[in-house]
Amino acid sequence: MRESVSLRLRPWLLLAGLAAAAGPARADASGDDSSNRAGAATFKTHCASCHGVSARGDGPLADQLRYAPADLTRIARRNRGRFDPEKVFQVIDGRHPAKGHGGTDMPVWGDAFLESREGYDAEKVKQKIGDLVRYLESIQR
Repeated sequence: MRESVSLRLRPWLLLAGLAAAAGPARADASGDDSSNRAGAATFKTHCASCHGVSARGDGPLADQLRYAPADLTRIARRNRGRFDPEKVFQVIDGRHPAKGHGGTDMPVWGDAFLESREGYDAEKVKQKIGDLVRYLESIQR
């Protein structure tokens, strides 16, 4: 993970939280274990404003971004039917660059979680992203 988040990304964190708070997450997640629920909550708070509550790239901020947010329900389909949790983890934490991630449009969540007011340590960030990855795997179509 990078040492710090650029100051220009912080407004997006605020917008993401505000937009996500506007409505409940409706993405269908299989299972109801605590990891999946935690991942769904993280998605609602940090991802739904751009990717949409259904994770299909249709969030309320989507049309204001330079790059259209990906339909996260089709990650496996785009990868020949295989969901690669390690690659998805690396996209989220910033180790695997993806269009829109890490620029002014998409924060690097590994950095953002480390700097959050909740005071996450590196292990808690890893758990939080892991829960999010498991949630994304559960909503593949």
